[in-house]
Amino acid sequence: MADHAFHRPGPLKQTNKAHKTGRHRSKGAIDNAQKGKIGLRPISHKHKQQQRKEQRRNQMNQLRKNKREEVLEQKRKLGGQNTAPFLVCLLPMHEQIDPMSALAILQSCDSELVVENSPSGISYINLPRFKQRFAFVTPPVGRGNELIALDYLKVCDTTLLLTSAAFGDDEIFDRWGQRIFNMISAQGIPTPVVALMDLESINPKRRSAAKQAAQKIISKLLPEEKIMQLDTASEGLNVMRRIGGQKKRILHNVANRPHLFGDVVEFKPSSNPSDDLGTLEVTGFLRGQSLNVNGLVHIPGLGDFQLSQVVAPPDPYRLDKSRDGENAEVRLLDRSDPSKRTSLQSENIPDPMDAEQTWPTEEEIAASQAETKKMKLVKRVPKGYSEYQAAWIPDVEEVEDPDVKDDDDMSEDDDEDDEEEDDEDFMSCDNKSFEDEYERRDSDTEEFQDSVSVASEAAINDEKYDQQMDFQEERETLKKLQQARTDQLWPDEIDTPLDVPARERFQKYRGLESFRTSPWDAKENLPADYARIYQFQNFDRTKRRILNEGKEFEGVLPGLYVTLYVINVPESRWNAFKSAQLTDNIIVYGMLPHEHQMCVMNVVLQRMPDSEVPLKSKEQLIIQCGYRRFVVNPIYSQHTNGDKHKFERYFRPYETVCATFYAPIQFPPAAVLAFKVNPDSTLALVARGRLLSCNPDRIVLKRVVLSGHPMRINRKSASIRYMFFYKEDVEYFKPVKLRTKCGRLGHIKESLGTHGHMKCYFDGQLRSYDTAFMYLYKRVFPKWTYEECLVRTAEHERQHASANKSSSQQVAMEE
Repeated sequence: MADHAFHRPGPLKQTNKAHKTGRHRSKGAIDNAQKGKIGLRPISHKHKQQQRKEQRRNQMNQLRKNKREEVLEQKRKLGGQNTAPFLVCLLPMHEQIDPMSALAILQSCDSELVVENSPSGISYINLPRFKQRFAFVTPPVGRGNELIALDYLKVCDTTLLLTSAAFGDDEIFDRWGQRIFNMISAQGIPTPVVALMDLESINPKRRSAAKQAAQKIISKLLPEEKIMQLDTASEGLNVMRRIGGQKKRILHNVANRPHLFGDVVEFKPSSNPSDDLGTLEVTGFLRGQSLNVNGLVHIPGLGDFQLSQVVAPPDPYRLDKSRDGENAEVRLLDRSDPSKRTSLQSENIPDPMDAEQTWPTEEEIAASQAETKKMKLVKRVPKGYSEYQAAWIPDVEEVEDPDVKDDDDMSEDDDEDDEEEDDEDFMSCDNKSFEDEYERRDSDTEEFQDSVSVASEAAINDEKYDQQMDFQEERETLKKLQQARTDQLWPDEIDTPLDVPARERFQKYRGLESFRTSPWDAKENLPADYARIYQFQNFDRTKRRILNEGKEFEGVLPGLYVTLYVINVPESRWNAFKSAQLTDNIIVYGMLPHEHQMCVMNVVLQRMPDSEVPLKSKEQLIIQCGYRRFVVNPIYSQHTNGDKHKFERYFRPYETVCATFYAPIQFPPAAVLAFKVNPDSTLALVARGRLLSCNPDRIVLKRVVLSGHPMRINRKSASIRYMFFYKEDVEYFKPVKLRTKCGRLGHIKESLGTHGHMKCYFDGQLRSYDTAFMYLYKRVFPKWTYEECLVRTAEHERQHASANKSSSQQVAMEE
């Protein structure tokens, strides 16, 4: 047989591209065709396990099962025989609604229902049909009681919002209802249930339309909630079923900490008559996480305290009371160890001898005093100053003009510099005309009353209206609006002073090549108050560790009916607190580690839509952050990325800023509410937000902009004037970069003459209408004005009055 020669392909054989197998074959077919082969590219990266369809389905079933078990576990933690009852807050959305009528309907919804009232006013309802028990609390309703309602809702499991159909379709919420709803929505509403009452009192033909109108309004505020009717016993039973069966909304700020709503409160003074301290025994159901008896507790209005022991008395509100005989004795759950108790020290005590310094001896002090007595000090005291104020004025050799601030005085008040004086000068004409207008109106009114013997009804109403107005507050608000408008039109732009050299006026400022990338040392030139605070090396890591440890800690378990023994409570403060409280209930929070120590707190705030007046930086606000409420004077900065943040002089409406102030440490998440005191002593919610971090290294830079105008323009060079008025100032600020309104960049070349004219070079030719700017920055810090909202005793009032007097005298001296 003849040999046949077969053709064999050479190295230049053409190979066509393989067919794309991604669209017409399934993933399983592709895996079978590959037969376990893996390409080179996936091997070089992290291997990702590929699961088959059955594996993915099994994984989803497991996740669904775990979530279902978590929800069931949350439901089993409340309402059972051995757990805490459902704590429900009855909150009317109209001042004329009586919450006790709704409570009466709920108490008569079942024939086997058992109702018991605690000494503090809590109504306990045991419902054998559902094998559940409930606890209802009712905060006082009315203007001025908003903070009490907020404190109640922090620890409640369910909020029963009561509204009525008798006031019309448009008055589901009145002014009180809208006001309190804005506050509780900013704080967080715990599992809302909306009940419509008085539907039986209107025409049967209009009931369906009235309910639909109410549902339409509620759907805009709470989209997921369906309104329920509450007029009869059967409807009350449906409400109870809804409360006990619905999924609970978790408020993490409260769920991460142990807390207790006081059922029975008793104060036992110390056996020593000279001692003002005593022990406060608070009994109730423990909720949230496990309680550490060696930790601290916080009582709103009283402060932070230590615990001595925790005992478990018999539960008087059990569903099955036949077993009460077994647990009739009081069991000791845990006792604190004095050596392991958390200290109440909230501030770090700085060492005055920490840095290198020499302390004068007694002989040197005596010699200095003797020399001072021989010298005759001549002081120039302004008219009207007292001896105490005159003692702060330095010698006459060091004072050139008492009306001009020295640089040291300006360093004491970082944020009140010359741009505020410029605002006052700019607004002086408007304020004078505003006051003249009021005086002219008052004089016209007096002349009108003298010339006309019989006044009309409108004139009497105008007079009454003027008597109710606060004209001083009107003038201050107008001035604040005008200053905020000026700062908005020309942000950070100020005029260089004529009488003070710029190198002295702005010696604490510096220029930056780039605000975003230029370095700034966070530990440079810190104020003395930073020695009193605590700082974390890594705040986020510490927060995760503490929250995880709190969930795994095995202390006093939640759900038990316990009595907390709070020790070292001042009797005078307790008496003042008891007389000032409108209710007999108190709330006790278990604090996490480090939450009593002071730090710099940063919170993100957003203005409320109905708040139109701008807030000035360092203006006093009442802040509610988590479970604390305190008074501070925050500084505002832009909420941006990066390591540096621009200082904001005003917190304007419809803006979001970051507020910085000194306060005790808290771990997020925590809702933040900012209140401002109205002239009638009521509180107005002006901003809402959340806790960002407790980080003292946040750099807030205050910017000032010096402006100059081109006098002569020659291609890329120009002569600039009005930015400085001294030749030395031009040489001092020569390294700082210049920017123009039209986007040109430049630098100072040399000085022209002795009156501040300078020759500058830019990266392009200037326009005749262009303006040159120089940006200077200085780091600002908040002031230590923290004051917790505690009940004030007589001693506290005296200390507060003396502190206000000294601060007012210091402000008067600075002015």
